[in-house]
Amino acid sequence: MPNELLPKTRALQEQLDQIIWDTLSSDEAEALYETLVPVVQAHDERYYRHDDPLIPDPEYDRLFQALQRIEADFPELQRDDSPTQRVGFDPLDAFEKHTHPEPLLSLSNAFDAGEVREWYERCQRGLAEAHGSTTPAVVAELKIDGLAVALTYTDGQLTLAATRGNGVQGENITRNVRTIRRIPLALENDTNEIPESMEVRGEVFMRKSEFEALNERLRREEKQPFANPRNAAAGSLRQLDPRVTARRPLSFFTYAQGPTEGPMPDTHTAVLEQLGTYGLPLNPHWERFEEIEDAIAFCEDWVDRREDLDYEIDGVVLKVDRHDYQDELGAIANAPRWAVAFKFPAREATTTLRDIEVNVGRTGVVKPEAVLEPVGIGGVTVSQATLHNEDYIAERDIRIGDTVVVKRAGDVIPQVVRPVVEARTDSQTPWSFPTRCPVCSSELVRLPDEADYYCLNTECPAQFKRLVEHFVSRNAMDIEGLGERVAAQLVDTGRVEQLDDLYRLTVNDLTTLEGFAEKSAQNLTEAIAASKERPLSRLLFALGIRHVGRTVAEQVVAEVPSMQALSEASIGELEAIDGIGPVIAESIHDWFAVEDNRALVDALRDVGVNTERLPEESPDEGRQVLDGETFVLTGSLPSFTRREATERIEQAGGRVTSSVSGNTDYLVAGENPGSKYDDAEERGIPILNEEMLLDLLDGAAR
Repeated sequence: MPNELLPKTRALQEQLDQIIWDTLSSDEAEALYETLVPVVQAHDERYYRHDDPLIPDPEYDRLFQALQRIEADFPELQRDDSPTQRVGFDPLDAFEKHTHPEPLLSLSNAFDAGEVREWYERCQRGLAEAHGSTTPAVVAELKIDGLAVALTYTDGQLTLAATRGNGVQGENITRNVRTIRRIPLALENDTNEIPESMEVRGEVFMRKSEFEALNERLRREEKQPFANPRNAAAGSLRQLDPRVTARRPLSFFTYAQGPTEGPMPDTHTAVLEQLGTYGLPLNPHWERFEEIEDAIAFCEDWVDRREDLDYEIDGVVLKVDRHDYQDELGAIANAPRWAVAFKFPAREATTTLRDIEVNVGRTGVVKPEAVLEPVGIGGVTVSQATLHNEDYIAERDIRIGDTVVVKRAGDVIPQVVRPVVEARTDSQTPWSFPTRCPVCSSELVRLPDEADYYCLNTECPAQFKRLVEHFVSRNAMDIEGLGERVAAQLVDTGRVEQLDDLYRLTVNDLTTLEGFAEKSAQNLTEAIAASKERPLSRLLFALGIRHVGRTVAEQVVAEVPSMQALSEASIGELEAIDGIGPVIAESIHDWFAVEDNRALVDALRDVGVNTERLPEESPDEGRQVLDGETFVLTGSLPSFTRREATERIEQAGGRVTSSVSGNTDYLVAGENPGSKYDDAEERGIPILNEEMLLDLLDGAAR
């Protein structure tokens, strides 16, 4: 059915777009329902049995919600085999079956604050008869996007592990789970007596950084990579050979205590605290709230913060804290009434790849870009996405005309993740990289040991346009009102042919441009004039010298008092500066060795731009040079674990996040860096190897 499933799904989605639910007749509802049920069942089988979903979760959720709506409005239509009445899918025959002592239920979903409030009000009504007006406390936990498992400990020893399966019966995966180092084989007993028998429920998942490294290894071995970390975790855990599981970097967080022989704490809060004392890994980001509005604020805060995590979360789970309240509220067919999942907005969608274009960056790097059938993702319409480089396209066999999965995460540029091969017909067209620059027609060159092609023509107009955008950006000369659109206008109309031309613009020059009135033109010329007084380190960063980020620029300026002195410095003198290694030193020296670049600095000085070190830029012994700097780590570093590198950066005043964004100052890239490398290069973010990072850290320690 895979080749038929996607067209049927698309047709259903289009049909749902046209439905006015309040006017839906019984006959129309029945026809829609009978079409929906087998399609949702087919998607369930791909997700739960084969760990190979065809569509992103939000698209599936929409189909599932339609089923729920029909069953609520027309209860006589509900079938016993409806996906709304099931949890997961029947276990695979290849594994020994395990019947859970208590069902592992699913969760009802809430997609906004209003639906969370409705859930909470239902809980209050359910408790009102026994307790009167009550406001039960709730616990909020991050919803890890992995595979649910139930672990049984007998006398403190791990004796059984099983998947959720269909909620009643799962797969016995004990041998595989024993290979996961983050799951203790024996519980600790420092402060609490361990029950004779206890079931622990949690989520097996794969960290994003380890997922990227695994996929790179699979591609090198010419094996099929995983679509996402959740699929990787599920596929790794459900291996018939435990040795395969043992080679996969799986992690685990516990989130509940199941059937237990012996006393249990009275609240979910106490359960989590106790599970932690047993040595079971807990996700640190959970809180107890007395007020539902505070819990909602927690949920909404994590919509943006999830990008700071090195693992995928797709929502927040809210649970009534008291166990006696949970017992009174009970459950519906497949979900407890006392819990709900606040689901995050979509980050993925499927759409059609119309074409592939290439764009030239300020360093001459030429990047392929997907032209998409516009699709909404998380409230934003996406019509373009990155394809990273030639190898990325070839390894995934992405073709023009393909149905593709597109991901938009936080501030990261939307990217094409993979083609949906099952939807492919004979109309898709393989794509090859052009041989000439699309702007200046110069021959493109792929440098040795690099994945990218470059236009080496330094007079290429496209490169200069990107340089102007960088020069005026917030972290560089910070010229308010001069964004990407205005920069393109200035270059395209010939008003700015080199950077110093910015400082010769007049109000009359600007008012002839589309979108400018006299007042806005006056504001921009004043902002340009104000930027002349920026610190020297800002100017050095703004020039776009390769490997020179804000921190490097500040370190250089702390030792070199002017642009003139910097232009005369030798590689050895530059290397002697704390935090500056040979790669950065050579890059700076080579830039100033070009006559046109030295002439540019002179021209900027002539129009009044500051080229001397300001008093506040002088060396400060008490200052941590990485203060305020944001780093992203990717790939495997030769001498550091990821945790060790993070600790060193934080000790020097820096901050480490998991995803590349507009706020990233440096990407630290080891072996097999993955897509973060391309994102950083696309944005012009300085990329450091381990040696360059050590130079920065050494400078911070002195």
